[in-house]
Amino acid sequence: MTIHPHLQAQARLATPLGTMTAAATAAGLAGLWFDGQAHHPGPLPVPDDAGHPQLQAAARALQAYFDGAAEPLQSVPLDMHGTAFQQAVWRALIALPRGATSTYGQIASAAGSPAAVRAAGAAIGRNPVSVLVPCHRVLGRDGSLTGYAGGLHRKTALLQAEGVLLA
Repeated sequence: MTIHPHLQAQARLATPLGTMTAAATAAGLAGLWFDGQAHHPGPLPVPDDAGHPQLQAAARALQAYFDGAAEPLQSVPLDMHGTAFQQAVWRALIALPRGATSTYGQIASAAGSPAAVRAAGAAIGRNPVSVLVPCHRVLGRDGSLTGYAGGLHRKTALLQAEGVLLA
C-alpha cells in the first residue's frame, strides 16, 4: 500500500461496523480504513490528533453517513494519493449516489477506459477512503456481491443500510 507522502495526522474513529483509522494531510482526508481490512497501511508515522480539522470533518461525515445522509462527503475535502487512472476511478465512485450500485465495467467506462475493467477493479480495491468514497456500491456484472477490502459482511451491511436489496 502506498501511503500518502504528506500525512500530518491520524485518528481512530468508532463506527457501527468497527473502528477505523483516518489519516489526513493539510489539504484533506487521505485515508480511512477499517481495522484489519485488506490494504490497510498499518501503523502510520504521524501523530494522533483527533482535533485536526480534516479528521474532525471526516468524523462528522462518517456520523452523517451512518445517520443516513445522502451526501456526507460535501463537507470533506479529499487528498487521496494515487495514479491518474486510480483518481479517475475514485471520482467515478464518488459520483455514485447513496442507494445506487454500479459494476466494475461501468466504473471503468466512467473513468474513461471501458476496456480496463480489471484495472478499475484493482483501483477500487485500493480505494484509500472506505465508506465515504463508496467502493461498496460496486457489484459484479450479474449483481452479485464481490470483493470488498473491509469484508463482505461490511459491504452487505453498508448496502442494506442504503436500502439496496441484495439477491
